[in-house]
Amino acid sequence: MSSTLFLIFNHQVGPLQEADAHASLGVDRLVGLPDELQRLWSDIPPELAELDRFLAPIKEWLKESARPGDPVLIQGDFGACCLLVRFAMERGLVPVYSTTTREATEEMQPDGTIKLTHRFQHRIFRKYGV
Repeated sequence: MSSTLFLIFNHQVGPLQEADAHASLGVDRLVGLPDELQRLWSDIPPELAELDRFLAPIKEWLKESARPGDPVLIQGDFGACCLLVRFAMERGLVPVYSTTTREATEEMQPDGTIKLTHRFQHRIFRKYGV
C-alpha cells in the first residue's frame, strides 16, 4: 500500500529530507499544502488569541487528502503545531517533525556589526508523542 507524506511547514523539502522520507517513513510521494493554505500556515497572525477557526481550512484539506497511517510533517508556530498534531493523531495519521544539526558562524563586519549565519542539516524524522 502506498503512503504519502503531507507537508505542513514553512520550508522547502531538502534532498536529505526527501531521501529520508522515502527510506525511513516508507512514503512514495510528498505533498505540500496548496498555495493559499501555505500562505495561511506561513503567516499566522501573532495577535490571534485562538487558532481553531484560522486552521480550519488546513484541517479540512488534511481530512480530505490524507488516509489513516499517512505521516504528516508538522512544523511552525508552536500553538498551531500543537493543534494540528492532536488533530492528526485523532484521525489516525502519524505526525512527525524533522530533527536537525545546527551550525552558527559569526563574522565581524567592517562597520562593527556581526553577521550571523545559521546552517541546518536534516537528521531524522521523529514522531510526536514518542
